[in-house]
Amino acid sequence: MIIVAAGKGSRFGSEIPKQFLPIGGKPILMRTIEKIKQAIDYIKIIVVLPKHQIDYWRLLCREYNFKIEHRIVEGADQRFFSVKNAIDSIEEENSIVGVHDGVRPFVGIDVVRESMAIAEKLGSAIPAINPIETVRLGKSENPNYFSSTYCRNDVWLVQTPQCFDFEILKKAYSQPYEIAFTDDASVVEKKGYEINLIKGNVENIKITNPLDIYYAEILIDEFKD
Repeated sequence: MIIVAAGKGSRFGSEIPKQFLPIGGKPILMRTIEKIKQAIDYIKIIVVLPKHQIDYWRLLCREYNFKIEHRIVEGADQRFFSVKNAIDSIEEENSIVGVHDGVRPFVGIDVVRESMAIAEKLGSAIPAINPIETVRLGKSENPNYFSSTYCRNDVWLVQTPQCFDFEILKKAYSQPYEIAFTDDASVVEKKGYEINLIKGNVENIKITNPLDIYYAEILIDEFKD
């Protein structure tokens, strides 16, 4: 499992990158790694970090006595190249590889397991959920001019881990970078492969702003060690 953790935490007004911020007394990234390990005990974990954060992460691991085995790969400015660096470091060609956000510590154990299993069977598996709000389509440059209701059952909010056959993922990340690559599924789809969706879990939030931290502290009670 590739865990991408390259956030800077600028939205929090904090110098500490968001993946290192504590929830329930423990850094978010540690909780994310623990969840993946809990889902699949034998899984191999690669953590992608910016070069200047690697020493700090190792310091945190010593401070919290964090013992889960993982390999560190240096990241890049864009997520695409961070993931590519991790892919290029993998030697096991006959494998299933997942890519998970380092700031999604509440992914469901069953979601991780099913994502890997379906990817092994079909080549890809992407967890997603339907929105609960009504969805309307409108032009971003002038949404007041015209909009129309869209069936929310046909809309999917994409989560991670996004899992793929290694050969598919490696071929996809061999193509040139495009600004439209917002996740791994978009990279793989561009290469011509089909994307298979599975049901995600609503708690699997991506912690991106201070409000998410408050929500995460509430969720901790449901995901106690």
